[in-house]
Parts: sequence; C-alpha cells; structure tokens
Amino acid sequence: MVEAYFSIIVGLVLLTFGADRFVEGAAAAANNLGISPLLVGLIVVGFATSAPEMLVASAASMNGNPSLAIGNAIGSNVANIGLVLGVTALVMPFAVHSRVLLREFPIMFICIGLSWFLCWDGYLSFFDGVILLVGLIGLLAFTTWLGINDKSDDTFGKEMEERLANSMSNLRASAWFFVGLGMLLIGSNALVDGAITVAIHFGVSDLVIGLTIVAIGTSLPELAASVASALKGEPDIALGNVIGSNMFNILGVVAVPGLLSPSPLNAAAMTRDFPVMVGFTFALLAVAAGRRGNGRINRIEGIALLSAFIAYQYLLFVTS
Repeated sequence: MVEAYFSIIVGLVLLTFGADRFVEGAAAAANNLGISPLLVGLIVVGFATSAPEMLVASAASMNGNPSLAIGNAIGSNVANIGLVLGVTALVMPFAVHSRVLLREFPIMFICIGLSWFLCWDGYLSFFDGVILLVGLIGLLAFTTWLGINDKSDDTFGKEMEERLANSMSNLRASAWFFVGLGMLLIGSNALVDGAITVAIHFGVSDLVIGLTIVAIGTSLPELAASVASALKGEPDIALGNVIGSNMFNILGVVAVPGLLSPSPLNAAAMTRDFPVMVGFTFALLAVAAGRRGNGRINRIEGIALLSAFIAYQYLLFVTS
C-alpha cells in the first residue's frame, strides 16, 4: 500500500506541474500563430486544462476501469465548481464581467444534457462515444465561431491579451508543451495505478475513487490557475478555466471510455452523481450571472460552494 500511496502522490505532483507547463506552452504557441487571445482562452486553454482528465480517462479505460474515467469526469466538474471556485472566492472574491462566458452557460447545459441522455440507458457504448466526440467537435466549431464573431470588447479577451502580452518564443513554447505533456502522461498512469490499488485494497468502487481522489487530483491544476488568476486581477480567466474545462470534460472525457472500453455504467453515477453535477452547475450559473446579469462571487458564496463540495465528498465516503 505504501507504493500505491507514493504512486498517487507522484501522479498528483506531475499532473499539477505538468498541466501548468502544458497549458502555458499551448497558449503561447497558439498566440504566436496569430490566434486571437479570446479564442486562445475559450478553446486552447479550456481544452488544455482538461488534458489531465482525458489522459487519466484513457489510462483507466485501457486498464479495464472505465467507471473510474466516468467518475473522474463527473467528479472533476463538481470539484471545479465547489472546490476550485469556492476556494478562489475565499481567497479573493471576484466579479464576473465577460458576456462571452455567460453566453457559454446554455452550451454547457446542452453538453450535460447530451451526455446524460446517452448514459441514461445504463450502458456507454462505442456509438455513444462517437456521438460525444462529434459533440466535442461541434463545441469547438461553435466556440470558434463565437470567438471570431464577437465584436464587443469583451473583458475575457482583454485579460487573455494581457496574459499573453509577454509571450515566449516558439522554441520555448514547444519545449514547455512537450515537457508538460510528458509529465501528464507519466502522472496520469501513476495516479491511475495507485488509485486502482487503493480501491481494491479498501473494497471501494472505481466510480467512487474517480469521484474523489482522482477527481480532486486532476482539478488541482485548475485550482492553482484560478487562484493565481484571481490574485492577478483576472477573474474572467478564473471562471473561464472552469467553464471550458467542464464542457470538455463532459464531452471529451466521457467519450474516452465509450471509445476505448464500452461497458455498463454504475447505476449510482446516473441517480446520484449526475444530478449533483447538474445542481452544482445551476449554482454556478446563479452566482456568476447575479441578479442583474453581472454577478460577484463573494466569500459567503465561496463558503457555500466549498461546503456543498465537502458535504458531497462526505456522502460518497459514508455510502461507499
């Protein structure tokens, strides 16, 4: 068991630092290619912050543990809202100004609805995985269209432009990209191997391990990035990290086990965990939109989100 815990710790460290390098390299490379800061924030960063979940899902599926991948996708979305934004608001309350980000909420609910509908029969098939993958491609296309056709001087784009103002060279961006990717690959395998060993030892389901240890671990990069963004006065980037990651998780990450290891789903995922994720998403919409469409996530709301997340983790503990 000592080896399993060590593997989990190594995996978490590599995922956290690898994701940071990977995102930074990908964003800088995209910026150097002339992609607009708004599109870099909406697509490149959003996709890159889901890289840990996607690699973990791939490793778990190829190891014959698709439920861990499903748990990771759902649990990461819950952790992104309850843990990441909850802690971020506690550290530095922030206002939400970006119209673009608020317009993405309906898209996020469509993504959740599609995934829930496909999984409702209790079986994630290869065809379901293909549909989710097509949905991911559609999401990328629509988000690209949204970013190109938005003519407003959106605050999210401004913050990304300032973030990318001192961009790195192509050589350095490529180096960080591949170093980060390597760390993610090694870290995801280490985390999955350790988590599976712990699950077997304690007789806990793969789904629960995915919803807890693995989900929290793969959300650590978003936590670090969002807190740093809030402290730098970039609140829309903090929220954008979460919205982008959650949409890519629910389409891209859930698609992976369907494509690589079609299998029945744990019933609890549909009756307990999907509804919890939807509830957290509605809570995020409520605090982000605010009463007049310009919300401020304060410390009280941060405490509420974090408390709800802790309560959910406790529920998983006592029911497992």
